[in-house]
Amino acid sequence: MNKRNIILDCDPGHDDAIAIMLAGKSDLINLLGITVVGGNQTLEKTGRNTLNLCQYLDIDVPVCLGSANPLVKILEVCPQIHGESGLDGFDFPDLTIDYHNQNGINFIVETILESKEKVTVVTTGPMTNLALAIRLEPKIMDNIDEVLLMGGSYTNGNVTPAAEFNIYSDPEAAFIVFNSGLPVKMFGLDVTRKVMVYQSVIERMEKLNNKASLLFSKLMKVFNENQYRTFGLEAGPLHDPLPIAYLMDKSVVELSWVHCDIDISRGDSYGRTNCDIFDYMKLPKNTFVATKVDVNKYWDIIEQGIKNYN
Repeated sequence: MNKRNIILDCDPGHDDAIAIMLAGKSDLINLLGITVVGGNQTLEKTGRNTLNLCQYLDIDVPVCLGSANPLVKILEVCPQIHGESGLDGFDFPDLTIDYHNQNGINFIVETILESKEKVTVVTTGPMTNLALAIRLEPKIMDNIDEVLLMGGSYTNGNVTPAAEFNIYSDPEAAFIVFNSGLPVKMFGLDVTRKVMVYQSVIERMEKLNNKASLLFSKLMKVFNENQYRTFGLEAGPLHDPLPIAYLMDKSVVELSWVHCDIDISRGDSYGRTNCDIFDYMKLPKNTFVATKVDVNKYWDIIEQGIKNYN
């Protein structure tokens, strides 16, 4: 089976960390590079977290700093879930690697234009870097296979009643991507809230007893503590690895083909992904939206991802 060429654009973040781990050693993914955006924490912190993860997990790919701020609004970080570092809970060794010498937006453009095969872009944070890359060089769209994102919700948000964090962090960027004409697949809160990191999951992964399982266990314990403190949840939903898991096994989710608009009105629903699940408006469809997830299969994929570090 041919490997999928992907660029992972992220803002680590506890759940981004597991997405990086999952993509880093997969036999099904050719990870071309990681671009970083401000989101869960400032770009300085999310960038450093990405370097720490790549060094610790021996993932040898370019790591490029992208945009520190959203296109229009002010950056709003999430220390209540991810801590002051953006990745509280794990003590990484001193860094000996550094960023790639290219800006993240330019890296996206040049990597896609130069690739002999189409590239899949996976975003697990605000979509600022991809939106800027599309605006900078629209020709990249001819060589993008599809865009997979963790973000949005066709039901309820998690930062406002209407909006999910990644989309809310830069609605205008999401608007650009969703209206670009690119194939877009959205893995939102409707499915990611069903993949909860219960204590039984942590114990299951701990038994694998390698460096990836240690990382998973320590990060998820802090992630769960913060989710309980903030939302009163018994366990945290492991959002960001789902689009990576989908690349490994498409049967992990069910998708519906719908019309989706991003609310950029700056009203009460600012940042909402308005998905016409029932096709009320009869508008042209532009987005595949995940509506169901196989929870058991998801954790099997995560487990195999950790085993890949044996």
